[in-house]
Amino acid sequence: MSIKNILDKLSNYTTVAGKKNDLLIIAGPCMAESQELCFEVCEVVKSIGERLSLPYIFKASFDKANRSSGKSFRGPGLEKGLAILEKVKSKFDVPIITDIHLPEQAKVVSSVADILQIPAFLARQTDLVVAAAQTGKIVNIKKAQFMSANDMLPVVEKIKSTGNQDLLLTERGTFFGYQDLVNDFRSLKIMRQFAPVIYDATHSVQTPGSLGNTTGGRREFIPDLTRAAVAFGIDGLFFETHPNPDKALSDAGSQIQLSDFEALLSTARNIYQTLKDNS
Repeated sequence: MSIKNILDKLSNYTTVAGKKNDLLIIAGPCMAESQELCFEVCEVVKSIGERLSLPYIFKASFDKANRSSGKSFRGPGLEKGLAILEKVKSKFDVPIITDIHLPEQAKVVSSVADILQIPAFLARQTDLVVAAAQTGKIVNIKKAQFMSANDMLPVVEKIKSTGNQDLLLTERGTFFGYQDLVNDFRSLKIMRQFAPVIYDATHSVQTPGSLGNTTGGRREFIPDLTRAAVAFGIDGLFFETHPNPDKALSDAGSQIQLSDFEALLSTARNIYQTLKDNS
């Protein structure tokens, strides 16, 4: 199992096929707020991926089921959200990744998504993880904020118990006391023994619950953490990006400005390629 296996499985998409650099990029808005937003972000990031020759997967959530407040907007919902994602997939010929929160969502979401994502808070939910794996789709499991890197091995074994070998593990920060996250980059190396590893540079700068009913973020640290993670050794990067992050309907504090994205990805690619050339 390697990142090459994942890329081979997605190679029928123009955003993945023929790319010279195999640093996988997963990026999009936190939430599928509208079709227009998803189209705008996908068009920009797809063009960046083409210029930098990086394989690209579009992400957006149809439902944010773990919002801090029950009054917060959760997204367009399953039916409308999948319709938006399907249109993005068709228009831009791009693979899709999105979250599922319930085992019964796995089958219907797999009809659109190429990768099913298990949210960090649900990483240990056996029925959910197994249901995702049983679809035969690639499964991306986000390491929970309360789990160590070694704790992810049993999760990997749950996936493999179904016969599905196509999975990714994503590092997105660990609780550091209350209302803060920190990255232990040793986790990247440990988890790479189990599966290809993605570094989530945007959720890693969250400050959970710091704004009362919402989660804040320190987006100024995204570039530094991205560079450090690539230098440490990873297989891909995960970002939430928005043309106007402060106006985003979720994760406003931790999404990267869309206009700043290409410069950061260019630097990340250069670091990755330098390490690859000297390995």
